[in-house]
Amino acid sequence: MIRPAKSAPDSGDYDHETGSVRFDLVGRGMEQWRQQRPDIDCSGKAVIGRVLMLQDIILKRVNQALAPHGLRYPSYAVLATLRVAGHPFRLSPSRLQATMLFTSGGISNLLSRLEEQGFVRRSSDPADKRGVWVELTDEGLAIVEPAMVDHAKAERELCTMLSTPEQEGVANLLSRMIVLNRDHIS
Repeated sequence: MIRPAKSAPDSGDYDHETGSVRFDLVGRGMEQWRQQRPDIDCSGKAVIGRVLMLQDIILKRVNQALAPHGLRYPSYAVLATLRVAGHPFRLSPSRLQATMLFTSGGISNLLSRLEEQGFVRRSSDPADKRGVWVELTDEGLAIVEPAMVDHAKAERELCTMLSTPEQEGVANLLSRMIVLNRDHIS
């Protein structure tokens, strides 16, 4: 049974008596597709359209949680990734790029901004003269630690309408979609 988030506004699309969703924006759009283009199977929109809508909702909520720390999600993601790498809180730029799905130019620009802010430092790898390390500074550690707490809280709040088994089921299904579709993307 779906339960509304405690702070969710009542949009009229959720039936509090039956615990069901009446119709969301994607459902309305799919109905228009069925009426106007019945020759096209738009069933993929039921999942993909909602995932895309959720991405926007999630990023807005996460950025709200990170704002008191002066961070937005991309910067936070770099700092948190370095933090969870464990002491000495450093990775190569290519490892960060692979972990975070940024382009090499995108990660380079982001690292430059974080370095200017004093949150990371880049240094040469003594074992490989061509290699570079990106390391979390003390300032970066001080800002990311409390931000990680607020970020995790925001993620939990975004899932409050789902029971623990429902969260596990959704997580497993999304994981399957990621794993089985990633090879189709170049």
